[in-house]
Amino acid sequence: MEQRLLQSPQMIQAMQILQLSSQELQERIEQELVENPFLETSETNPGEETQLTSLADELHSLAHRRDERSRVSSTGLEDSDRKLEAMANTPDAGRTLAEELGAELAFLELDERSRAICELLLHSLDERGYLSSTFEELARESSHEGEPPVTVQEVEHWLAELRHLSHPAIGARDLKECLRLQLTASGYDDPLLTSIVEEHLEDLEHNRLPRIAKATSHSIEDIKEAVEVLRRFDPHPGSGYGDSRAAVILPDVIVEEQDGDYQVRLERARAPRLVLSEAYKEFLKNHAKNGDKQAAARDWIKKRMESARWFIEAVEQREHTLERVAKAIFARQRSFLDKGVEGLQPLRMQEIADEIKVHISTISRAVAGKYAQTPRGIHPLKYFFTSGTTSETGMSASQQSIQQKIRQLIETEDPAHPLSDEDLALKLEEKEQIRIARRTVTKYRKALSIPSSSERKRF
Repeated sequence: MEQRLLQSPQMIQAMQILQLSSQELQERIEQELVENPFLETSETNPGEETQLTSLADELHSLAHRRDERSRVSSTGLEDSDRKLEAMANTPDAGRTLAEELGAELAFLELDERSRAICELLLHSLDERGYLSSTFEELARESSHEGEPPVTVQEVEHWLAELRHLSHPAIGARDLKECLRLQLTASGYDDPLLTSIVEEHLEDLEHNRLPRIAKATSHSIEDIKEAVEVLRRFDPHPGSGYGDSRAAVILPDVIVEEQDGDYQVRLERARAPRLVLSEAYKEFLKNHAKNGDKQAAARDWIKKRMESARWFIEAVEQREHTLERVAKAIFARQRSFLDKGVEGLQPLRMQEIADEIKVHISTISRAVAGKYAQTPRGIHPLKYFFTSGTTSETGMSASQQSIQQKIRQLIETEDPAHPLSDEDLALKLEEKEQIRIARRTVTKYRKALSIPSSSERKRF
């Protein structure tokens, strides 16, 4: 004897639908509308209720309806119109570095051998514009049987040409070479700049300016001036190419303030309302007693109708669950809506699961990839689940609110005497009555991508 948890196909589908983001759900609905002729949107005209009397007529109608859904026409679904409009208004993705420089190469009179070397160089650049392959490796890859082998000198020559066309540091091996090439191209002939680039980049990265000053026998002011010159250079010559546009976030949950209270609702405008096809329900009703001639057709239709019904129920269950979860979250996070990050309260998924009486895995699926539009900005639903600590006054403080307080302390510190992590821990205890260990402050500071006190110091 053993105990097993068996999940029906309906349960599996419902869990899959629950986990989909808003964009993924739209795509899934569009796919189902194309593949299942028994699904329609509530805005769709059911069309002519043709009396189907044979299996051939039925299959012909199914194919016709499938074709109708797979193309967008002036009288098509409103959803298809919205999709077409969105596609028409979507900007083209930016061209990659290789594509941009390749387009410029098209205007040069190059023989086949030279063009092949240039194209290999372009496609060997990483997203920063750096080369990881050696000239010897590139020369071997550019060579072809029956032709003289490509030499390292040829590769170097064409890389220099590409730098002339685009950026003086394209194809650098590392940051040191990248800055050195830009120094040369800019005409700087300063021993101090050269020394910093060649020997002190690590010191510069960690803000160890006194060490550089001592090693180069220059004053701190000289070092600061040299650093300002280096700041003008581009550490990533390949940046600025390709599609760097921010991803569009489509919030699933809307939180709005109305008369001093907050209303939580789902954004349902983008998802069409799904219904079962009336024409096909009528077909089953009219042909229920037609004997074995159309039995196969009726069985197939029943299965598709059942699949459509399951899908509609799964989508409705997703909305119901997500709405309950969202309302429970913002009932607990009212202080966030009032005060912002400072008011964010510690909250665990298990607490919401217990409140709405579902398994914690349901909460995890419900918030995965979902966003909420609030008066305090758009945030992932997972953002509102956070650990925290209790202050000496008995008040709870979330991890995010503590991080916000650390950021505020650092923003107001004296740049010449920045606060150490130990100092930050002491100030949190003194000002906010929040007692946390220095190592916790260090973890939170790193999570905020804030450098250490030694790296923040201004000389």
